[in-house]
Amino acid sequence: MATRKNRGADRKAAPQADTRGTDGARGRHRPSGGDDPVAQQAADVEATSSAMPFNATKAAEYGHANAVRPSEGQHVAPASSSVGASTLSEANHSVKVGGAAEGGNDPAAAPLDRVRADAGGQVLTTNQGVRLADNQSSLKAGLRGPALLKDFILREKLTHFDHERIPERVVHARGSGAHGYFENYRPLTDLTRAAPFREAGKITPLFVRFSTVAGERGSKDTARDVRGFAVKFYTDEGIWDLVGNNMPVFFIQDAMKFPDLVHAVKPEPHNAMPQAASAHDTFWDFISLMPESIHTVMWLMSDRAIPRSFRMMQGFGVHTFRLVNEAGKSVFCKFHWTPKLGTHSLVWDEAVKIAGADPDYNRRDLWEAIEAGEYPEWELGLQVFTEEQADKFSFDVLDATKIVPEELVPITPVGRMVLNRNPDNFFAETEQVAFCTAHVVPGIDFSNDPLLAGRIHSYVDTQITRLGGPNFHELPINSSVAPVHNNQRDGMHRQAIHRGRVSYEPNSLGGGCPFQAGAAGFVPFPEPVTQDEVRGKAEKFAEHFNQAALFFESQSAPEKAHIIAAYRFELSKVTVPAVRQRILSMLRNVSGELAQGVAEGLGMNLPEPMPRAIAKPPKPEVRVSPALSMTAYPGDGIRTRKVAIVVANGVVGEGVAAIQAALRDAGAEGRLVGPRIGPFTTAEGDVMEAAASLENEPSVLFDALVLADGAEAVATLAGMGQMAEFIRDQYRHCKTILALGAASGLLTQAGIAQDRKDEGVLLAESGKAAVGPFLKALTRHRHFARESDPPAV
Repeated sequence: MATRKNRGADRKAAPQADTRGTDGARGRHRPSGGDDPVAQQAADVEATSSAMPFNATKAAEYGHANAVRPSEGQHVAPASSSVGASTLSEANHSVKVGGAAEGGNDPAAAPLDRVRADAGGQVLTTNQGVRLADNQSSLKAGLRGPALLKDFILREKLTHFDHERIPERVVHARGSGAHGYFENYRPLTDLTRAAPFREAGKITPLFVRFSTVAGERGSKDTARDVRGFAVKFYTDEGIWDLVGNNMPVFFIQDAMKFPDLVHAVKPEPHNAMPQAASAHDTFWDFISLMPESIHTVMWLMSDRAIPRSFRMMQGFGVHTFRLVNEAGKSVFCKFHWTPKLGTHSLVWDEAVKIAGADPDYNRRDLWEAIEAGEYPEWELGLQVFTEEQADKFSFDVLDATKIVPEELVPITPVGRMVLNRNPDNFFAETEQVAFCTAHVVPGIDFSNDPLLAGRIHSYVDTQITRLGGPNFHELPINSSVAPVHNNQRDGMHRQAIHRGRVSYEPNSLGGGCPFQAGAAGFVPFPEPVTQDEVRGKAEKFAEHFNQAALFFESQSAPEKAHIIAAYRFELSKVTVPAVRQRILSMLRNVSGELAQGVAEGLGMNLPEPMPRAIAKPPKPEVRVSPALSMTAYPGDGIRTRKVAIVVANGVVGEGVAAIQAALRDAGAEGRLVGPRIGPFTTAEGDVMEAAASLENEPSVLFDALVLADGAEAVATLAGMGQMAEFIRDQYRHCKTILALGAASGLLTQAGIAQDRKDEGVLLAESGKAAVGPFLKALTRHRHFARESDPPAV
């Protein structure tokens, strides 16, 4: 405490500002520096602030020219590093606080290894770092006494366990993801200033999440459904999320209807059934009253809805986007991903059986391929067209239920995506990853698609709910590799600890930082808007059936048959006849062949065609587009295909070895399947190990079948009922079957005619002789010529 004498002495001294005050006192006089750090900081703040006597950027806020070419924000270099400091004590280091922040540094932009944890060689601790002496028992009053309330270790462990789950996504809850990269082929600076497309060979890291739409987090992978195909690009100018599907169109034209669509396709609320399925009353009731949905439903009823693998399906951006170059010139664009392995699907009976045998079928397939070094690859293609071109189309490019046929605008390949790393932790990465259509970078902008407009708002809302607040961008999987600097503060689960006292803009106390980037930042394309504010849709949106017909007429004969069968199955689950009737009336506007086939399958007469929403539908430019058939994308050989080679004691090992070697050389896997797992003795006296059995890996999990030679082995297998079932499923699902030597008897027993005209059923005396024809047949993937409805076998 100061004495009276000292206080009196202070009053007689010359007036000075209290440089250590945290109120306004030290601002009354310009403080001097010297050896006093506090005074020096105040002097530096004053010097920095006075270097900005007024807001020089303010005038640039006005006028059209400034709006399309904004100015960089006013800023000055701080007089010293202490200007931005929250506290001068930041120089005091410890193992916790470290030192002062590097100038302009955002540690969250560093690679994810900054947060990867490894417990190898470490002892157990609590979340507070306290070592655990005993992790086996709770604290009790005596060995048989009551548990004690003061057991903070038990409480922490149980409390965390009780809160380990977060709300699942409303849609796309069931998903699987992987890390990878995008490699650009050539500069696209004539079209866009977007960072990934600026240079030839430029590599942009990314994370991809594939998903089903309707099912819950624990549902099956092989449900008939749209698949999500979302790509998060970690560009050096920020995050770009291309949030698409494996189908290029959507059910609705306007986001206003999205809650209705999802409510209709989800399990019915009175009994919560069916799970992950569209074959029920409420979905088809909604569809039958929304003819705009018929195009997407055609895709949903096609084989596209049951992909063989995430690695073997296309991806689409769905909406029309804008590309904007440095000069501010804009073109429209649609995004297409095409898999190197081709587009391949399951057949319905196969998908149903896989759901029971391995509900994680697609998830497991993606994981195992990456672990084996078979990195999935897609090529990114762009459809680029001008607004003038778009105005001449018979359809509206802002309508998400429409495609732009490749005959009108070809697809230009611009780069490739490779997925080469599985996540370290499913929850931290795949479950917590947050995609949003609003995440774009300079050079990519939105069109006026009304469905896209709603998605821009909706995704942010759902992530805030699901991930516990507005700071979901700070989760490591969501953080940008570009530094993040802004004046957003606080909120739930905030991770960043911001240095300094400035959290507003404009400012002078922080030297104007962070400051706006001006034209170097994101500048919205200045599309003129002169329309009235109305609720409605453009006239071209009223045509609903031309492209549904285009899709059906572009399919191969087997694909058409599968669409008819899918409608038949789905509508057979609808209990209200009026709903089935309405769907048939819609299908009459798509194809007479389709409507007739579905009606016959349901035992119904054809109703009159549904009245159209437009009196005179425009004439379509394209009536058949081969690119809409999956047969247009056969893919690159048989890499990663799984072939069952059935063995038992007494099998001829030489033939098995020859087939396995040939498959391995072609990049496929020949897996030995026995009556049980474990070792089997060959006819030559060698031992081979079966990793799978007829019980634990049924036929539907394999792409082809080899029945090995050997009298003893064949006799054993012939006595097993599972063997005939194994063969029949391969045959019904149109897969390649090879029988060596005596194994042809197993085909006969299963009721399979050894028809020499069936290129997918091969007979050979030895494995070496069969290699060439077998591999050739396997590249066909399916032999639909043998398919019959209902199945003959």
